[in-house]
Amino acid sequence: MKANIKSGHTSSLNKISIAGMIVTMGIVYGDIGTSPLYVMKAILGSASIVDVDFVLGALSCIIWTLTLQTTLKYIIITLRADNKGEGGIFSLFALVRKKYRWAYIFAIIGGCAMLADGIITPSITVVSAIEGLRLINPGVPVIPIVLIIITSIFLIQQFGTKAVGTSFGPIMLIWFSSLMILGLNQIVHYPMIFKAFNPYYAIKLLVEYPMGYLLLGAVFLCTTGAEALYSDLGHCGLKNIRMSWIFVKSALIINYLGQGAWVINNMNTLSSATNPFYAIMPSWFLIPGIILATAAAIIASQALITGSFTLISEAMSLNFWPRVKRVYPTLFKGQVYIPSVNWFLYFSCVFVILFFQESSKMEAAYGLTISIAMLMTTILLTLYMFTRHFPKYIIYSLMVTFIIVEVSFLGANFVKFFHGGWFTFVIAGLLYIIMYGWYNARRLRNKFLIFVKLSDYIEVLKDLSQDNSVPKYATNLVYISRANSKDELESKIIYSIINKQPKRADIYWFVHVDIVDEPKTFEYEINQYVPGKIIKVDFRLGFKIEPRINMYFKQVLQEMVENNEIDILSKYDSLRKYNINGDFQFVVIDRLANSDYDFSFKQRMTINLYRFLKNIGISEVKAYGLDTSNVLVEKVPLINESRATRIIKRKAIHYL
Repeated sequence: MKANIKSGHTSSLNKISIAGMIVTMGIVYGDIGTSPLYVMKAILGSASIVDVDFVLGALSCIIWTLTLQTTLKYIIITLRADNKGEGGIFSLFALVRKKYRWAYIFAIIGGCAMLADGIITPSITVVSAIEGLRLINPGVPVIPIVLIIITSIFLIQQFGTKAVGTSFGPIMLIWFSSLMILGLNQIVHYPMIFKAFNPYYAIKLLVEYPMGYLLLGAVFLCTTGAEALYSDLGHCGLKNIRMSWIFVKSALIINYLGQGAWVINNMNTLSSATNPFYAIMPSWFLIPGIILATAAAIIASQALITGSFTLISEAMSLNFWPRVKRVYPTLFKGQVYIPSVNWFLYFSCVFVILFFQESSKMEAAYGLTISIAMLMTTILLTLYMFTRHFPKYIIYSLMVTFIIVEVSFLGANFVKFFHGGWFTFVIAGLLYIIMYGWYNARRLRNKFLIFVKLSDYIEVLKDLSQDNSVPKYATNLVYISRANSKDELESKIIYSIINKQPKRADIYWFVHVDIVDEPKTFEYEINQYVPGKIIKVDFRLGFKIEPRINMYFKQVLQEMVENNEIDILSKYDSLRKYNINGDFQFVVIDRLANSDYDFSFKQRMTINLYRFLKNIGISEVKAYGLDTSNVLVEKVPLINESRATRIIKRKAIHYL
């Protein structure tokens, strides 16, 4: 019997609408939408000579980066690689992993790079916004104000953001509209700025300008939110993202052109502290502009934080990350809160703010690892196109184009390594060790699983259930199984029931959880080997579904009772006459490494890392939401049967 488990997920935002596009602006475009705060400032800070051709070349690089990288790669192509409406690098990996198992390495690298570089996003956006106050009062204490805002953002996560989240879309609509108006206000003073659409100026800058290639590191900042854009596909839908991007991209380019026009008209007054973003604001709009920029920075930070929660949640389901506590503060779609991730991000952001102090210094560290994440997405996207049998000339032409662009950005960004990029590299490296170690340790452990046919033990279990000489262990005995096959169980489960301590029960339940590649699959299947006696329940959950097995199992029991498939009333006469339900005892098998087995050095390191991370995270019992008062955790050797490498010889037989 197959059935769907009741779910509260909705897909109202998948249909295109004005309201949907406004909401999309608040969810998707926070990161890329706040880039005008610091991109032109970073480009000018990297320049040795500023003239008209330099400004036109820099703007041309920005325009064509947004066109090739953001529009062509992500908006037009990558968003098509959706996994049942969901996006992101882990969703993309789930689409190709059946055919390309080894592609997990690219997914891990990309995921770690996104998490690491994302630490700087709240820091640089909020600091850039608050630095505008120095135009009003040069002595304003920027860092304390930023720390208060950042602390407030992370503190509020545990309560959920549904109440304030509804205002994100309208605020970002005002933000992008303001960007466009501010840009147009400067363009009218230098209409020739539209020459920047000609890629000739970009090529001229890269070829003729001294160390022009290295400017790509600053230019790249204009597209750093593109990867997050793909990750938010499931929250907003393809059509809403594509349609709203037309307005967003127009607003961004017009604002960049306006900043460029102002720079050309004010070249003699430029200094290292000049931020063209605030310079193009009329004096009367400066305070409202700073407030609006701060609000946009907070929204960008919020998008990054919730995106990190989602990324780690998916990583857990795909066995890339140890199980950690997850909380659902609201019923709002996508509102998952992971305390450990929240505070890790918070303290990392505080370190970045205190260490770098100024946005100009953060710019030097920003973008390095996200360029690696984009490169990993390109590789996985190429594999995806192969699985969908795209024409090879299209696959190779797109792959070569994007790899050339992204390797160029990566090379330019590597200059940032000793200027702060090392921080995100170190964080990404630590995250990679965790993901790689956890994933491969689980694969290694699974190699030593031995499965047996459940059908071979049906008669034994029936007889044991009716053997009154064996004390009853439980009315309902429930084992958590890892066997994917319907007719199989781990040998250790049979050993636990029959050999370790014979466990008599009225009903034997075997529960298996299968995390599938489709993100929102939410169903179960029941196989009754002996009706009312031996039952296997297989849950099929998408990698975005929280495995709350205790809750789902209760739903299964309720539906089976309503369908008269099972009787869960107590088997004890004194309790049954009062319609009291029978007791349930859960058993979880915890496998420990066997010291008798000769693991290689790499395997020992992997197993030890797994053991360390498992102690830090939460147990399988808590991860499945089981009631700890009726769960037995049995520890068994990792190796079921190990063959001795040396056979000891019996010397003689003596009868005394």
